[in-house]
Amino acid sequence: MRPQLATRLGLKEGEDQLDDISDAGLLKRLEWRRASVAAMKAQFDRAKLSPDAQANYDIWALELDRAEVSYRFRRYQPPFYSFLYSVHSELPNFLINTHVARDRSDMAAYDARLRAIPAVLDTAIAQSKLSAVQGIRAPRFEVERVIAGSRTIITGAPFTDGPDSPLWADAKAKVAKLTAAGKATPAEAEAMLADAKAALLSIAPAYQRVIAWGEAELPTAPSGKVGAISLPGGADWYAAALKLNTTTDMTAEQVHKTGLAEVKRIEAAQDALARQAGFADRQAFYDARAKLYPPKPWTDDLRADYLARANAAIAHTRTLLPQWFGLLPAYKVEVVREPAFSEVAGGAAHAAGPSPDGTRPGRVYVHLLGQTDDPADLYNLMCHEGIPGHVLQGDIQVRQTGTPKFRKGYGYVAYGEGWALYTEALCKEMGVYPDVAADFMRLDAELFRAARLVVDTGIHAQGWTEDQAVDYMIKTGRRPPDQARSEVRRYITLPAQATGYKIGMLKIMALRAEAEKDLGPKFDIRGFHDLVVGAGSMPLSVLERRVRDWVAGRK
Repeated sequence: MRPQLATRLGLKEGEDQLDDISDAGLLKRLEWRRASVAAMKAQFDRAKLSPDAQANYDIWALELDRAEVSYRFRRYQPPFYSFLYSVHSELPNFLINTHVARDRSDMAAYDARLRAIPAVLDTAIAQSKLSAVQGIRAPRFEVERVIAGSRTIITGAPFTDGPDSPLWADAKAKVAKLTAAGKATPAEAEAMLADAKAALLSIAPAYQRVIAWGEAELPTAPSGKVGAISLPGGADWYAAALKLNTTTDMTAEQVHKTGLAEVKRIEAAQDALARQAGFADRQAFYDARAKLYPPKPWTDDLRADYLARANAAIAHTRTLLPQWFGLLPAYKVEVVREPAFSEVAGGAAHAAGPSPDGTRPGRVYVHLLGQTDDPADLYNLMCHEGIPGHVLQGDIQVRQTGTPKFRKGYGYVAYGEGWALYTEALCKEMGVYPDVAADFMRLDAELFRAARLVVDTGIHAQGWTEDQAVDYMIKTGRRPPDQARSEVRRYITLPAQATGYKIGMLKIMALRAEAEKDLGPKFDIRGFHDLVVGAGSMPLSVLERRVRDWVAGRK
């Protein structure tokens, strides 16, 4: 029922299909999950299970609760709504970066998936119209982005004159790799390219329909106040979104106050670090860095230099891991540029873990449009997205043995992003940051995540406008205007997602402090990290029980 998830897990099940995003498809998966959880509860006595099995039991049961909530509020999550995960760009991104062609049958499946795209896009249009009937419409900026991205996907060969379109370039690269590996003769390669070209041409009319839908939406697409609070029933949706993303029962008010307190604490830490470096305060440090490294427009040379330094930073951090982890990543990691059809100025970097067999390496995607950032910011970003952050966690998760398959594919925002943000601080302990500037920018990045708590709740629970939120992210979150705008638009279209970072980090740090206090000299940092990262993503409540059971066992 989830062929795209199967591909991410390295399985061939349904590799010529795409996920069914229709209401019927969503309900079918929900009903299957209801039956599965009922059967689990009938067949197993939780109290008699091992600690690991109890965690699996709890997560599987909790996933039903989460699925019920997601289905109930599905109209608030139409397929073109998300600034990060809109279906028009996610499908090509999936085919380019996740669908691996190891042989000719994989290439045939790739073509079949291309031909399946129109049906998914038409369903997405229909779903968006159903949401609109309830007064839930994508913001104007997102509709504009869908239109522009859709045009990029079907511009260039074989659709129009000019350079290869992103998908055609990918199809050529996949076929060339098969030919170079001796898995296809020149004649077979020519036939595969002809099939891929025909499949590609079949998607153009569907993307034109998406563009037409977007152009029809523009005159009435909302702007200004576009948070959940502006939608019918939006307060209930935002409360549900907070619960889904933080895996806690925190209210919007509690999250907002936590953000304000963290902003104050981190700014004080920055002041202290700036004074240690000989500056009057943090603003003086920021001013000095701006003079040394004024923002510049990205050029091809600057992009190449950035990617080289980012890959080198991850490679160096990887050599430091054995002191801090018993479980180590096994597969390659690469930092690459965001695809053209989804790249935006100031866009947030993101990561994808490797496939279970390592055929697809772990990747960090960076947006290199607009203007450059302070070079000292690179280290904490690579810790967060790469090693020991997302890519390390994903590498270990997909290689789990003796656990149910679902544990390899599930992800929780508060756990995953909380872990990655925790590792930014861990990298300071590991000695990753080469100078005061890099450590200062680590605090700058943490300040940014604290500001997210304030802004996300401000937009969705307090009625902030987009411009109010952007102003806060520039002045308090210390983001450049392009990035501040991009970030705020992400928060608008993904309510509560950005709150998971700091809430998750604070929980992991609190659990570590609790374990260190309770165990004293028996505390083992490698054991703690292996415990937290070794069993895959989980809700914070499950992680808390797991850590406390570990502490009790070591006592």
